[in-house]
Amino acid sequence: MLPVVAIVGRPNVGKSTLFNRLTRSRAAVISDHPGTTRDRQYGDVNIEGRRFIIIDTGGITEETDSMGDLITQQAAQAIEDADKVLFLIDGRAGVTPEDRLIAKDLRRAGKSILLVVNKTEGLDPDISTTDAHELGMGVPIPISSAHGSGVNDLVTTLFPEQNPVEATNEFAGQIKLAIVGRPNVGKSTLTNRMLGEDRVIVHDTPGTTRDSIYIPLQRFDTNYVLIDTAGIRKRKKVRDSEVPEKFSVVKTLQSIKDANVVLYIIDARLGVSEQDMKLLGFVLECGKALVLGINKWDDMSEEARDHARNTIDRHLDFVKFARVHFISALHGSGVGNLFDSVNEAYECAMRKLSTPQLTKLLQQAQVTHSPPLVHGRRVKLRYAHPGGHNPPLIIIHGNQVKALPESYKKFLANYYQTKLKLYGTPVCVEFKSSDNPFVKK
Repeated sequence: MLPVVAIVGRPNVGKSTLFNRLTRSRAAVISDHPGTTRDRQYGDVNIEGRRFIIIDTGGITEETDSMGDLITQQAAQAIEDADKVLFLIDGRAGVTPEDRLIAKDLRRAGKSILLVVNKTEGLDPDISTTDAHELGMGVPIPISSAHGSGVNDLVTTLFPEQNPVEATNEFAGQIKLAIVGRPNVGKSTLTNRMLGEDRVIVHDTPGTTRDSIYIPLQRFDTNYVLIDTAGIRKRKKVRDSEVPEKFSVVKTLQSIKDANVVLYIIDARLGVSEQDMKLLGFVLECGKALVLGINKWDDMSEEARDHARNTIDRHLDFVKFARVHFISALHGSGVGNLFDSVNEAYECAMRKLSTPQLTKLLQQAQVTHSPPLVHGRRVKLRYAHPGGHNPPLIIIHGNQVKALPESYKKFLANYYQTKLKLYGTPVCVEFKSSDNPFVKK
């Protein structure tokens, strides 16, 4: 197994910047605003033959508010899970009272600790680490996570010997499931319910989750990667001062593109909003398999439930291929059934189709509903073949296909979806005109 290393420290010392530098990614949101990182973020590091798992944590503070306590709990769990700890301090600010308190707590944890002095670019290494010696945690290592100086030396100090492991796709053979929705609809609560532990922070404040958190999960011999995403609000509700939230929106959209299946969560008590429809439109545009979870279904009157069902049927007709589940993430009712629909949607999205099967269905569709006449001539659709999967792509060849109205194209897509029982995934249909060999003669 790969060793695990946790990065800890007070807010805004550069933990997420170092995480991104080590993982050679932009997985963690970076901002000058203290407290941007809240949940634990895991990443894979492979530098000069030294491989390990790195954990980015939120800043540990003395703040007594509920959010500060939850962030500290997440950091404490990361320390417990880690084999080694990188204690990061700010070389320009020097050692602060918060640094001393964190050092005291780390000594109690009994872990192998490496003291790292960040933001030392342009400074004399000896002078920038002078204050750090008072913490009594060994020889401090000066680095600049923003510029990369000293980072390779840091990895070599962490692991003097190489531990090469055959490179593999981190999420190969796993179903990547992105949990998406507006703020405060219960995404993180559902993530914790699926995992059976308090893996991500849950709080009543909208916008608690800022990163897209990737979490492995195994259930009944099926491997998943749950992606807990940040909730997306309307642009006018995001003030310019809320820079981390703007980054979170980008991360969420990237997570949708990266996922195999999107589990979209809607608050049953608030109904379907314009923002929900825009987000679902983006999911559809990306061609992602989709499952709908209507959350907070508990304690609703029958009249309120009927109203919610009617609202969903009316507004979400454009994603009617998706399975709909009425759940309570808080109490767990209906959550187990989500996995069946997720597996079904993934299987349908990845299903391999055959040319004879698609061509036969095309002929049947034309018998059921003939293509329209164009300038007195019937549009002829000759044959169909598969063009790809995730989502299923069907390519249809024929004459005058450019003249086909959108209504008939939608009819064919729905026909294939129904006959092939492709539940939970959109079906894309493309049309190509047959070449006329005599056009140049």
